[in-house]
Amino acid sequence: MFTGLVQSRSSVVARNGSRLTVSAPERVEDWVIGESIAVNGVCLTLTGLSAGMEFDVSGETDSRTTLGRLAPGHPVNIERAMRPVDRFGGHIVQGHVDRVGSVVAITRQKGGWDFEFECGADGDRYLVDKGSVAVDGVSLTVIQPKNGRFRVAVIPHTFAETTLGSLQPGDPVNIEFDALAKHVEKLISAWAR
Repeated sequence: MFTGLVQSRSSVVARNGSRLTVSAPERVEDWVIGESIAVNGVCLTLTGLSAGMEFDVSGETDSRTTLGRLAPGHPVNIERAMRPVDRFGGHIVQGHVDRVGSVVAITRQKGGWDFEFECGADGDRYLVDKGSVAVDGVSLTVIQPKNGRFRVAVIPHTFAETTLGSLQPGDPVNIEFDALAKHVEKLISAWAR
């Protein structure tokens, strides 16, 4: 489980078949092969540390996320899995991307930026005003979701320290809806039958 608080910004070093290599942060002494790492919000298993952080990416993951589109040099958000002793500063992020959405608009506002994303009309049911959503692994607060779109406010720190600062309108993004909303919907729909 992750919190959506990105710990470092790295970049793609190489993509050879199913193997994805990402530049490693400065300190990886306590990193362990087999641990879960979120790369742009996608939960991956760390399989090597020789040429950077190495991951095996399945065809299923490539087809449901933006990872298959990443070329060398492309920036990525990195977050290690949460430990039981960590602060819970974001929201529950599983690293199980629900869909690929896109950036509709980015507007400079007082104190930051306003981003608008497209997520598909059927995504509206998982979004509530002031609820949570993860975009490329970043925990964000939803503003005015409707008609398959939602907005978020991004402060300068988040803009500078995550890949959000490098996005442009039209860019694809990984979207993970709030896990609690998805579970509540499943329970209610089963009960209603």
